[in-house]
Amino acid sequence: MSTTTPARPAPAARLTPVFDAARLARELDAVTEHEWERQRTHYAADRIGPDTPTDWRVLPLRSPGGDPTRTDPGGPGPDDYAATCWLQQLPYLQEILDSIPAPLNAVRLLALGPAAASQPHCDPKYALERGMVRLHIPIVTHPGAVLVLDGTEHRWQPGAFWYGDFSREHLVRNTGPVRRVHAIIDALLTRELAVFFPEPWQEALADADVLFNRQPAPTQPAATLPTSLALPSGFMDFGHDTPLEGHTTAVELAERGDGLDLQAGEHRYALVPVADGEYRYAGWSEQRTLQLRGDRVVLHARHGRALTSQHVPFPAADGSRAGA
Repeated sequence: MSTTTPARPAPAARLTPVFDAARLARELDAVTEHEWERQRTHYAADRIGPDTPTDWRVLPLRSPGGDPTRTDPGGPGPDDYAATCWLQQLPYLQEILDSIPAPLNAVRLLALGPAAASQPHCDPKYALERGMVRLHIPIVTHPGAVLVLDGTEHRWQPGAFWYGDFSREHLVRNTGPVRRVHAIIDALLTRELAVFFPEPWQEALADADVLFNRQPAPTQPAATLPTSLALPSGFMDFGHDTPLEGHTTAVELAERGDGLDLQAGEHRYALVPVADGEYRYAGWSEQRTLQLRGDRVVLHARHGRALTSQHVPFPAADGSRAGA
């Protein structure tokens, strides 16, 4: 029997909200009295790379731990995302962020200088089958500021709200005389957010291999929490989509506010609640989650619409402690 490849939605879509471009530009004046730092890259295990050689400067508005120096987009690590001190000076943009019906990771203002350009590249983690999307709100632009996405040139205008599939090849270049400034929002795709997309894009989702995340819901602490577990190494390897594979690795779990800490060797990760005792990594989607259930942990791996689970019993006499 023949099989067909699921349809893939268009690489870019204009979302329905339209924002006040003049108000966004006025707010920008409040945070441009100093020179922004250059963008950096986030690598695995919370390692931060050097400054990019491109004149691509960043003001972090949401970052891991609310760190105002983190110009990289971040990823799984010891801290969940929080607002930085800069966001307090942008109340209208804060209002816009509050209206987005999805969990948010990094939010940054990115300024591409005149005569600057990036190399063609892909950002594979922003893939629909991984449940992560990148959204843009242009604030300052010029006809010479161009995004080339999947071979098509885009000149998005101030106040518009755009989605781009940046897992596809893309580059940006600015041949204009002014810095091009966009608010760039990394979010988890939810069904509520999908309503913002145009109808043809929503219709394409009916056949697309897409991971929809749930809106966070209150979760009760588990009756017991194992202090140690042996998990597959793939569960801590974010470069691959096979989190339930690999040799087993000893990890430690501890309560942290309404979430958990997972310690794997020298690396520590914050886990944030989803629902029903299930937790995802801060800085990641529900592509991999850990669920506390009775005397075991259930690991879930999602890839698009597919779900695979693995049960990991608590080790005998591991020192599990009662929950609060």
